[in-house]
Order: sequence, then structure tokens, then C-alpha cells
Amino acid sequence: MKGTVHYTEDNNIALLKIDNPPVNPLSSGVRQGLYDGVSKALVAEHIEALVLTGMHRAFIAGADIGEFGEAAQEAVGLNEVIEKIESSKKPVIAAINGTAFGGGLEVALACDYRVASENAPVGLPEVKLGLLPGAGGTQRLPRLIGSEKALAMILSGEPFFASAAKTLGIIDHVVVQDLVEETIEFAKNIVLGGSKTRKIRDISDQIIEDRQNLKMFERLKLSLEKTHRGQFAPLKIVECVEAAVRSDNFDDGLATEREKFSECLKHPQREALIHIFFSERAANKIPGLSKNDVVSEVKKASVVGAGTMGGGIAMCFANAGISVRLHDNDEDNLNRGMELIRKNYAGTVEKGRISQAEMDKRLSLITPTIEFVALADGDIVVEAVYENLDLKKEIFSKLDKVMKADAILASNTSGLDIDAIAAVTKRPHSVCGMHFFSPANVMKLLEVIRGAHSSKATLASAMGLAKKLDKVAVMAGNCPGFIGNRMLRGYSQQAQMMILEGALPAQIDRVMFDFGLAMGPFAMSDMVGLDLGWRARKMVGGSNEVTARIPDELCELGRYGQKNGKGYYQYEDGSRTPIEDADANEVIRRVAAELGFEKKEFSNDEILKRCLYPLINTGANLLSEGHALRAGDIDTVYVNGYGFPKYTGGPMWFADTQGLENVLNDIERFYKETGDDLWRPAELLKTLARDGRTFASLDT
Repeated sequence: MKGTVHYTEDNNIALLKIDNPPVNPLSSGVRQGLYDGVSKALVAEHIEALVLTGMHRAFIAGADIGEFGEAAQEAVGLNEVIEKIESSKKPVIAAINGTAFGGGLEVALACDYRVASENAPVGLPEVKLGLLPGAGGTQRLPRLIGSEKALAMILSGEPFFASAAKTLGIIDHVVVQDLVEETIEFAKNIVLGGSKTRKIRDISDQIIEDRQNLKMFERLKLSLEKTHRGQFAPLKIVECVEAAVRSDNFDDGLATEREKFSECLKHPQREALIHIFFSERAANKIPGLSKNDVVSEVKKASVVGAGTMGGGIAMCFANAGISVRLHDNDEDNLNRGMELIRKNYAGTVEKGRISQAEMDKRLSLITPTIEFVALADGDIVVEAVYENLDLKKEIFSKLDKVMKADAILASNTSGLDIDAIAAVTKRPHSVCGMHFFSPANVMKLLEVIRGAHSSKATLASAMGLAKKLDKVAVMAGNCPGFIGNRMLRGYSQQAQMMILEGALPAQIDRVMFDFGLAMGPFAMSDMVGLDLGWRARKMVGGSNEVTARIPDELCELGRYGQKNGKGYYQYEDGSRTPIEDADANEVIRRVAAELGFEKKEFSNDEILKRCLYPLINTGANLLSEGHALRAGDIDTVYVNGYGFPKYTGGPMWFADTQGLENVLNDIERFYKETGDDLWRPAELLKTLARDGRTFASLDT
């Protein structure tokens, strides 16, 4: 069994210390140890109270996900542990020393009292794994703090620090210094006061009050389509809390919770979300890099370019407490960039996410400068100018002369050749790509690009920095577009081809929205601005690509997208809601006819495959070439950077669920019909389909 619980006594107080480093998950040995330790204390006549606490940095960080299934039956179950704690006639106090998530918080809720260190986070994050709290969390929490607050906490899955949890009513006492010592004193005072126990299951005031507002549950269920669109577990969570309110019998509510938990456990979304959970963590494990590789600590940073991306990247550093110099050689651009940064921070303050004092602190870490040499003392410099290879090479040549010898030189390019950029320096080993996603201060994904000469120390430092910046980092090889944008090309191309062939933007966007994307390809194009690609194509004398004809024609007619109220759609003043536009549709029909396309009807299934299967085919090629290390890395890129619905597991996991043989058959059909090299089946896809294997099998 994994993990253990140490039992000691302090006179008449039993102390149970959970030991399953580093974060004390509820593995088999922990569950058995808790059950045995509580049982021992309950039969010992001299023991008058029990204190449960964790060793290391956590109280209990939740379930051991690796034990889902058969292995979980090796020891006593969590519900049995909780029943044993809750049946105690002696006071049981949880001393929450660190993280108490999921089953960890549910154990604490089974105790009579909860004492916590001031920085200990508590939460019920199961919804993020497609699950619900399955050990009484949906029943005890609403009894303690009320249904509305409980649902907000459970549906978000976000943690609260002890002080906020105390305000909510979850924690009874917050400790600043010695938690165990103060909790033992807390327990002794309870004993002196008559050893009163307080079982949450017996608290009814909040439930009776909430029973007068049952319409709240119907409103919440309707709102889930907006807040948790397409997800299975949130509705089950609402149903469980509603059961807690509607029934006078606590055990009836528990039975409902266990039934709904089982439904979530069997649902495919649970497996997909757990796949992403593990994939995000596996992305940090880079073959060829080890803990012994020297990692440079970034104390000072420099950013070149004060546009939207550069400003957002500067905010990332400041948010992490790293001082940063933001350079632009145009003082007006620099001032505009700083003003946008202030505006972004002010909006965050207005929403209550940070204080004014915190905003002022972060702003003080950003120093604007028009002097290039002022960048010199940065431990890392991130170039964030627009996508022009010659310009980037010119900047890196200057950085090579200015930056200190051990600085990391990183480009924020979204797809240009890192080796060509590194070649203009005398230290290509110090160069890598760091592709932030827009807006950089919000988006979680960071592609770290390995150049041919990037050293282990440079790459390890970049990956380590990503973690400090609270980013989900994925290592990508140096190829056009890297992972995300290289794959996206086929998605965008096929959407454009289908409107030439007879589909309309609204139909394609609706299919992709229903699949789970925040918006379809044409609504996205309108948001970004059709004129960006149009102007870029005009600078090089235009494009012969047939898929550029419609967006170029729309731009020639002054239809640029949301920015001027008309693109593929039209937009009312101040609104971002797309409205189907007959004029735009007529342009599409006319251009298609001029190019000789015959109109055909599209099923929703055909549209979905035409959009998604290029991602899968290109992803397979990236894996074969070594530009993506794992199928899970590709999935991590797409759910964190491109809005791919997390509950589908990402494009490669989605392919596995469709059956690779089925996916291959469709791709071969598209290739035969079009002859387009985009549809040439990837050799890896053919091999896996032939062998009856999955992309996921490559990562094990």
C-alpha cells in the first residue's frame, strides 16, 4: 500500500499525521492508516480528542488518480474512512497544514472542527476532471455555508486560502505560527468545554432556508449552458446539491451523490479530462534534459517591442514578481504600450481580482525605455516585434552585442525559423523560441522552441521560467508554425474551401461552436481582423491561393471584421455578436462561381471532419518528425492555446475516441477526392490504424 499515517499521543489527544509525499494523496495506505488510527483512538479510553494533520506541504491533496478502478479496492474506501471519523463521539479536529483539495477537504468536512494555517488552500476541484465530490462534499458543504456559495465553489473548482475559507464558514480558526501545537490547544479547550462534537450532517439551518428558494436550481441549470457549455459533470453537481436541499434525510442525499458520481466516472469526458491533467504535467519532462542541467534564475527580464504582445509579456514577468524593461524605439508606441498595460491592470482591479496596491506594485516592476542598451542586464530578453524574419534577425544581431554573456535570447515568433534567427548571433546555444499566445498576460500556453543549437541549459531555463510565469509549457521543434500554427493551417484552409464549395460561414461556425469551440473559424477571423492577412498579402504582391480570394474580396469592399462592423458577418454598434449578412454571403457565392466551383450541400458531420481531421493528420506528421514529443503535448497545446474543448481531450485524443481506422478511412477519401497534399495520410496514422493502436499508446 502507498502512503501511511503515523499515530502518536499528546496526553489525552491522539495525533494522526498523514505521510505520503510530496502532497499526501488519498492512496490505499493513507486511507487504511486513517481508518486504523481513528479506530485505535476511539477505543482508547484515555483519548478524549483526535487531531488529523498532514506532513510535508499538504494536508491531503485529493484522490490518487492513478488508483481509479480496480486498484482502489485494495484498501478501505474513502467513504468508510469518513463514516468512521463522523461516527466519533470524541471531537475530531482537522489541522489543515497545506493543500486540502477534493477528498482532502471532504475528510476535513467529516471532522467536527477545522483549524488551518493562514496560507493553506482548500477547494473541491473535481469538476476540472469531469467528476463531482464523491465523499459527501455536495452534501456537507451546502449544510455548512449554504447551497449558493457551495455551488459556486464546487462548479468553479477554484481554491480558497484559509482566511477566505474562514469568512465563508468552512474554517473555524486560522493559525499563523505552529499549527499542530495550536490545534492541540484548541482540542484541549474543546475537551474542557465538555467535549462537544459538531457533525455537519446534522446541521439543517442552511438547508431549511435554501428550501424556500428551489427556483435557484432551475436558474443554475439553465446558466450552465453558458458557464459550462457541453460539460457533463456540472449538471450532476447541481442535482446533488439540490438533493441535499430537498431531502430531510442526509443519507438519501449521499445516495444521490454516489449515483451521480458513478455516472461521471463512466462518462468519456472524465477520461479525456484526466488525460489532459496528466499530459500538462508530462509536458515538462523533456528527453535529454535532467535536473542536473544548469537552470539560470531569471531575476531581471527585458522585452523588445511595446505592442500588444510585448506589453502582455512584460505583464507576465511583473505578475511573477520579476522586474522587466520594456523597449520600443518609437516613444509614442512605448507610451501607448504602457497605457494599455495600465488599462489592463485597472480592469483587473475593477473586477476585484487584484488590489490597487498590487497593481501599483506590478506597474513599478515595468520600466519603459527607448534606449536599447538599457536591456543589457536582463537575464533573459524576449523579442516581441511583428512577424518579419529580416527585422527579427536585425534585432538579434543587436541583442548579441548588447546582452550579457549568460543571457537567454528568446523570440516570441509564432512560426518563423529560430535557427535563422540564432545564426546571426555568436551564441546560438543561448537562443530559443518562446511563443506566447495573445493576450500573453491571460493565455496559459507557452510554446518553447528548441533550435538546432539551443543548449540544455537554455531550454531547461526557458521551461523553468514558464512555470514561474504560471504558464503551461510545451517543447516544440523548429518547423514552420511549430505545433499549434502548423496544424491550424489545415483547419483554416478547409473552412475556406468549404465556403467555396457551397457551405456558408454561419453553418460552419455553428458546427464548430456546437462541438465546443468558443467560436468558429469565420467569427474568429472577424474578431482578429480580415485586413491583417489581406494587407500582408498585398505587401508581397498578392496571393495565388484560391482560399485567399474571398477574404481579399471582402476587404476590397471595406469589410474588415468586428473593427468596422462588417466582415463575414455584420455587427451592431458596440456588439461582438455576429449576425448573418446577406451581402457577405452573396460575395462568397459570386467568387465561388467565378472560380468555377459547383455548389453542394454539407452535412454537419462532413464539416466537422473537414475542419478537425487536418489537425490530426498534421499532428501525426509532427510526431513522426519529432517536432512534437508526445501526442499529449499536442493536445495540451490545443486545449490551452486554441480553445479546443478540454472535455474532448484535445485533437489527438479525440481521434483515438473516433477510432484511428475510421479517421484514416475519411482522410484517404478526402485525399482521393481532392488530391490535396494536405490530405495525404500520415505514415504514423496508417501504422497505428493498421496495428489497432492509438496515439495515446505512444505516450505510455
